[in-house]
Amino acid sequence: MKKLQYIIIGVAALTLGLSSCTDYLDKEPDSTVNANEAFKNFTNFQGFVEEIYNCIPNKESCYWCTTFNWGEDEIMNSGLGDTHVTAHFDLGDYRHWYDEGDKGGQQSWLNRPGSNPTSTDKFNHSLNGHAWYCIRKANVGLENLSKLTDATQEEKNFIAGQLYFFRAWWHEELIAWFGGMPYVDRSLSPDEVFDLPRLSYRECAERCAADFRKAADLLPADWDRTTIGKKTLGNNSIRITKAVALAYLGKVQLWAASPLWEKGAQMGALANGNTYSYNKELAQQAADALGECIALVESGATPYGLCSYEYSNIYDHEAAKGSTNNFSDIFRTTGQGWKGPGSIEAMMTGPTTEQNGSNWNFTKLWGPKVNNIVEHDAVIHMPTANYVDYAYGMANGEPIVNADGTLNPNSGFDPTHPYADRDPRFYHDIVFDGFKYINNCAEANLAFQYMEMFTGGNMVPTGVTEREANGSRTGYFCQKLVPHQCNKDDGMYSWGGALQTYLPYMRLADVYLLYAEAGAAVQGASFKSSKCSLTAEDAINKLRDRVGCGHVTANWTGSQQKFIDEVRRERACELAFEGMRWNDLQRWLLLTEYPYNIKTRAEFKRVGDYNFKEEDPRYAEKTGWDHTLILTRKLNTKHYLLPLKEKEVFLYSEYPQNPGW
Repeated sequence: MKKLQYIIIGVAALTLGLSSCTDYLDKEPDSTVNANEAFKNFTNFQGFVEEIYNCIPNKESCYWCTTFNWGEDEIMNSGLGDTHVTAHFDLGDYRHWYDEGDKGGQQSWLNRPGSNPTSTDKFNHSLNGHAWYCIRKANVGLENLSKLTDATQEEKNFIAGQLYFFRAWWHEELIAWFGGMPYVDRSLSPDEVFDLPRLSYRECAERCAADFRKAADLLPADWDRTTIGKKTLGNNSIRITKAVALAYLGKVQLWAASPLWEKGAQMGALANGNTYSYNKELAQQAADALGECIALVESGATPYGLCSYEYSNIYDHEAAKGSTNNFSDIFRTTGQGWKGPGSIEAMMTGPTTEQNGSNWNFTKLWGPKVNNIVEHDAVIHMPTANYVDYAYGMANGEPIVNADGTLNPNSGFDPTHPYADRDPRFYHDIVFDGFKYINNCAEANLAFQYMEMFTGGNMVPTGVTEREANGSRTGYFCQKLVPHQCNKDDGMYSWGGALQTYLPYMRLADVYLLYAEAGAAVQGASFKSSKCSLTAEDAINKLRDRVGCGHVTANWTGSQQKFIDEVRRERACELAFEGMRWNDLQRWLLLTEYPYNIKTRAEFKRVGDYNFKEEDPRYAEKTGWDHTLILTRKLNTKHYLLPLKEKEVFLYSEYPQNPGW
């Protein structure tokens, strides 16, 4: 959607948020839109719907220096990084999710003051700022479907399908963070007393599921192959399809089946086995919906597919000759005329409307600030060492670390060569010792061209010094979402790089992972839904085949619990740093559990005089391999949900605060 169709100029009169009664009463007399005109044909009605697309928050670039990885996967540098939501979540200070500048912190995509649904400024959109507005907008649209008289049945179906989807999606996004909410399925009059009670998570999820099912039954598999979609060829990539609705149907059912909602928030869930306690009935329903989605995709009826993983230079993300739709393109494009990322794998995204918009807000937050190698604010997102060793196992398919934090004796991991023979995704995602970070290196930066991440190296903090803030606290940097060439010398983040980034909400790999987890919860590795041809084990191996990693070994397929462990680790690797880890640990009852509540750095020394200019850094010898603790997150059961805003929980008695807050 290059150009949103703002047909409805006076949209406020039709789609007021739940707390907008005063605004409504003070509206201008001529601001009310004639509903018969607004909804009479597909073009007008679709213009009404497309404002909802415009409201989808951009997680990466919703603020100057954003944050969205709040599990044990990431830590930020000391100094400026300590003001971000990530650091506050580490302290158990969850109220910073709604920081509006009055708490001394930085804002996130969950809450942005002044959210404006008609704005094309990425700073003006957030989940909390738009959810109730968009839910009301969907309800207004559904209540006016009868006015869509000048339209074909296909056009009527597509409008209704989008509205059902978005009514469910905004609810689904809210309950993932806050637990059960009121499910609002009608527009409320401005003078009506709002007293809808908070539902349980399962009740709300079931209402979402019903709407997602309706949406799936009404929406096309591919807009480009429809009569109406052919009129907007080239602009249909983010429109909601049948497969997207099915994916979210399965997701919300699996979330409802997960241990948090089956057993309740608790500590000791890993030791007591409750982390494996799923509701099998809901997990079966989830697997069937996800299986239906997979079958639809694999039939060729949709525009989606798994991206390839073919590289001539994995460290520089250089695609092999003749290769298209590469893995890196899911998250960023460069040199493609500001084309939006996503490729064929992204299924649920929002609009990207600004050229070079990620320059200041995102692409300068991932590499070293030492010697101003990466310019701008001294804020760095970096992977924790414990997460890197847990998520990125060995090329043979074995994990290095078990679910309880113990070493896996079957992995083949060699601490004297800790970066050799790792899962191929490690080399795409992680910047490690000896990595050539600057390709076109200026003389002033020659000492920093190859990363010194060993203990005492020039990228490693030695105390409260400039390097404490500007180097790596963990022994790693990340380049999955932002390539390492985003530095001052290589200049990929400058205008000439035409770099565009965007983090999808849902991509096809996630659907395979959700299906595998749902199947594992029902039966184990051999589970197969009647809706598709894959077993749970097949779904995981499909992703490993894509990258050239070994299949799940027999050590992990014979036990249901062990297979669940391996499915979860595969999810940690494939979806690393995509903003999903906190919700996964939350629903698995692992937020409070060791080793998921710690953050560490890698300690080691180099052996000999390895020639990093000529040799592959993965094979350099190390000695003294170990981890040191940076912090332990002291969380308890209240931290399994975010607190609601204080000013909201006093609105009426049926809308109580979450437990412990």
